[in-house]
Amino acid sequence: MKIVFFGTPDYVLPVVSKLHKTFRTDKLVSPIVAVVTQSPKPTGRKQIVTYSAVDAWAHQRKIPVHYDATELLIDNVKADIGVVAAYGALLPERLVRAFRYGILVIHPSLLPEFRWGSPVQATIVTGTNPTGVSIIKMDAKFDHGPIISQFTEEVLPDDTTGSLRARLFERSADVLAELIEPFIQGKITPKKQDDSKATFASIIKKEDGFISPEVLKLALEGKESKDKWPVKFIKDCELTPNAESLNRFIQAMNPWPCAWTNVKGIGYEEKRLKIISGTVENGKLALVQVQLEGKEPVTWDEFMRGYPNATF
Repeated sequence: MKIVFFGTPDYVLPVVSKLHKTFRTDKLVSPIVAVVTQSPKPTGRKQIVTYSAVDAWAHQRKIPVHYDATELLIDNVKADIGVVAAYGALLPERLVRAFRYGILVIHPSLLPEFRWGSPVQATIVTGTNPTGVSIIKMDAKFDHGPIISQFTEEVLPDDTTGSLRARLFERSADVLAELIEPFIQGKITPKKQDDSKATFASIIKKEDGFISPEVLKLALEGKESKDKWPVKFIKDCELTPNAESLNRFIQAMNPWPCAWTNVKGIGYEEKRLKIISGTVENGKLALVQVQLEGKEPVTWDEFMRGYPNATF
């Protein structure tokens, strides 16, 4: 078995690690003949060039790393099947056709629900429960291919995007490892998605985490806004802003980009305040951990003691 793995962040490492362990030969030769991942990028305040988690994993095992998927064709890389898990880019159709058994995609939603780039965040924001994972065979359209397998997973009350996403990919690793052999043997019949039921959640941008101070104040007082709140990254989605929906939004934006708002009463200008976590108490939103721009994360009580004049 020869596999090319397409992936980038740390939460997909259980998948590539499981494939590596399950399909390696008696001589401990890895089945992963190459990985394709996003190129290293400057990160953090100091803009230090950082390699992706998948890049580092492959480098440690002396597995070839590619930053451009078309390099596989140029270098004539031979593999039976491809596996995509949070790679971060659409693959050219000619590359998909180059794999004898195609490319399988792990998508953390019950497709056709929440296609595109932010399915876990959309699940939490909308209160969808249960959620799950779909493993599909890639075709020419994004998250459109036929379903090979699906499983469901309960969303826990305190789940953030980080915790739920990690759990989904952990389970996906085992499911994928078990189905690859029967899939290439033709024992699994792919099931076409019902496009009429498709919903969409695009890639989140930093500004999508904004909560207006007016809406936040109402939720902190246990009141509900009269106006619907359009969720920018979910197509045709509006929420009623209240303590429950804003707390779900805060959980969905954790760990990135974090929900945020503007505060007054600190210096002469408004400051950006990240809302890392919150909770609902007696029908009111209560902030738990926050981070003022340029400062370290603190509890809400610590923030108010340090900035007693801060207001939304």
